[in-house]
Amino acid sequence: MESPLPFVGGVGPSRQRLPAGPWATVLEFLRERFPRVGGEVWVARMAGGRVLDEAGRPVGPSSPYRAGACVFYYRELEAEPAVPFDEEVVYRDEHILVADKPHFLPVAPAGRFLRETLLARLRRAGAPDSLAPAHRLDRETAGLVVFSLNPSTRGAYASLFQRREVRKVYEALAPRRDDLRLPLTRRSRVVRGEPFFRMREVGGEPNSETRVESASDAGEGTKLYRLVPVTGRKHQLRLHLSALGIPVVNDRLYPSVRDDEEEFTRPLKLLARSLTFRDPLTGREHHFESGRRL
Repeated sequence: MESPLPFVGGVGPSRQRLPAGPWATVLEFLRERFPRVGGEVWVARMAGGRVLDEAGRPVGPSSPYRAGACVFYYRELEAEPAVPFDEEVVYRDEHILVADKPHFLPVAPAGRFLRETLLARLRRAGAPDSLAPAHRLDRETAGLVVFSLNPSTRGAYASLFQRREVRKVYEALAPRRDDLRLPLTRRSRVVRGEPFFRMREVGGEPNSETRVESASDAGEGTKLYRLVPVTGRKHQLRLHLSALGIPVVNDRLYPSVRDDEEEFTRPLKLLARSLTFRDPLTGREHHFESGRRL
């Protein structure tokens, strides 16, 4: 469904579909659905014409609730942290854009990041509002991300990642283990852990697979590892290296959660080094390399 609100600063409006329920007004629902926002904030947004329905009509404090309708609005963050590192566009044609993302920068809006995201930055730099990521990359991880520029061909590129037809190569800086015989393949079953933002390995049929190779010694008891994931589970590479006794340098989640404050001087030493795939439209073989170093 097309939004009646424009993009502002590279950020599009959020959408909320109204489920069946007992609410008399849209405001009552929004207060209950987003308790941290507060009713007075919603009233102010409505007064400023920043909450619309799917037909582009303003939604006010007394607008009746309609199950099945959609409400569009702008998220607002009081204090969004600035990420002091720059992205780089390494390739662009009429269908895709490939960007080299720095550490700490999210790919898309989430949580406490809205405008300080790769997606919003690229739009502000001239990419169309239709720009959308074709796959995921953690905020803490640097490296290559493929975006779709053309909605009509978006599915062709997204399906490459879904069908595992993209060869991804990562690099990680981690402790050196002389007793670890490389190369090796780590297979395990990965499920959600505790807290909710962590993953964990459990017994059962493997649903994740990573090939781990030695790249070079890095000094001070560390080694540069080359990682080739076959699957793309959340935090898969970080979890697999931690399970092997070689957690990624500066990892704040594995093997255990660190409560120390995140510092821009201590990035996670994990990099999406290269992407290789055959273009689904032209048949051309694409190979892209990150210009970043760990």
